[in-house]
Amino acid sequence: MQDFIATYGLWLLIALVVILVLFFMLRGKANERTDISVAPPAESARTEPVRAEPVVPTPSPAPAPAVEKAIAPAPGEPDNLLQIKGIGPKVNTLLIGLGITRFEQIAGWTDADLVRIDSHLGTFSGRPTRDHWIDQASFLARGDIAGFEAKYGKL
Repeated sequence: MQDFIATYGLWLLIALVVILVLFFMLRGKANERTDISVAPPAESARTEPVRAEPVVPTPSPAPAPAVEKAIAPAPGEPDNLLQIKGIGPKVNTLLIGLGITRFEQIAGWTDADLVRIDSHLGTFSGRPTRDHWIDQASFLARGDIAGFEAKYGKL
């Protein structure tokens, strides 16, 4: 018996894992396949037939409104906003979608702009204030790389 387990134990383990994976996958498919509501069992004293409720189509939800541009797009080539600490690829994509492509735009944000932009950042909300984007952008907009690196570290 010990030789059998030593020889085929790994294969038996792999087969068991495959069977378990297939079981859970097929069980999930069976649950997704049908969504049949079952009528309650008929009572013995009930004489009238069971009538199905009329199916009323539910209205489809209104399409989501297009994201408004928070700030007018700046003319010229877009800056690499990824240079600002706290802006990663996802936030960069969000900002571009809002029309923010240049350091000058971020450096010129007012408190109202900051609140409006922050409301569009979802899970990244609060980051512009926490990571001092306006101050960082003002250094980069002026081209003051030495000042930026002295305060925020290497680019």
